Amino acid sequence: MSTSDLQMPEVAVVILSWNGRQQLASFLPSVCRSTYPRLKIYVADNASTDDTVAFVRREFPQVHCIQNDRNYGFAEGYNQALRQVRAAYYVLLNQDVEVEPGWLEPMIALMERYPRLAACQPKLRSYQQRAYFEYAGGAGGWIDALGYPFCRGRLFYTVEKDMHQYDDPMCLFWASGAALCIRAELFHAAGGFYGAFFAHMEEIDLCWRLQRMGYQIAYCPQAVVYHLGGGSLPQGNPQKTYLNYRNNLMMMARNLGRKARWQRIPMRMLLDLLSIVYGIAHRTPAEMLAILKAHRDFVRWYRQNRHSLPRHTCQPGELQGYYPGSVIWQYFARGRKFFSALPLKTRPITLNLQEN
Repeated sequence: MSTSDLQMPEVAVVILSWNGRQQLASFLPSVCRSTYPRLKIYVADNASTDDTVAFVRREFPQVHCIQNDRNYGFAEGYNQALRQVRAAYYVLLNQDVEVEPGWLEPMIALMERYPRLAACQPKLRSYQQRAYFEYAGGAGGWIDALGYPFCRGRLFYTVEKDMHQYDDPMCLFWASGAALCIRAELFHAAGGFYGAFFAHMEEIDLCWRLQRMGYQIAYCPQAVVYHLGGGSLPQGNPQKTYLNYRNNLMMMARNLGRKARWQRIPMRMLLDLLSIVYGIAHRTPAEMLAILKAHRDFVRWYRQNRHSLPRHTCQPGELQGYYPGSVIWQYFARGRKFFSALPLKTRPITLNLQEN
């Protein structure tokens, strides 16, 4: 390792796994081929019932293993594991992601150049349709006025082909947890993921908090990864539906001020209920029941936690990657299926990154 290599910050790629032996066999070799010089790779096992840990130790001796004592889910599973990892940057990577050898260098260079960046994500393409963006992150995450998250390159179930239309580095509202590069110090300073989520929305909630702390989130198009997706909970799974709806409401309550909560959350819940009516022809009965259960459990959670929720916060409109309208209206009523078709007030969107 050269002197210049030794001056580069330490990076820890941490892959949270649960019964992931088969996917790790397919995807971990690409991570091990990463060319970043000061890199340690960890597999954090969430109390798998298969032989994941034994397999990794046997087939990938260069990879460090962390064993959680039970399945904490995605959010708290990472919190438990990252307490044991020392590095300047964490890169949280799903177990079903294939990477290119030089994928880390552009993201670390971007983070080093801009000190106000707390986190960034690479371009996420589909592993199965490699010319297309991937559902879970695309070219970076945004959010609308009623808390609906969406991506450049993916609105609801419409995924765009990557025609290099989103090759500009820019600030985001949230970076995908499928491949999240984050300053380790700020991950812990922000309190990590909210463990009660179990899974889904945790990275959006964390990025929202980081923006409220005065930091920024960015997209690094020079780094490209390929995500299989849907491994643990595929689309249409009632548990996935439940977690997405419940956690989205919890996220809004945790990050909006009191007045904004009372203005926006009831409207969001009404739209959720209308989605059940729409879903009669598109959802299973179990999925529709999952939405009702999500509302019930959100109300229970809110009653238990209302006194600890913020009274005043910055308005979402003050943050990067916020769309002040309704993406539901634009998509279903106006037929605007692509991010580039949304009526944004300013084009191009200013990065507003502060350099060293």
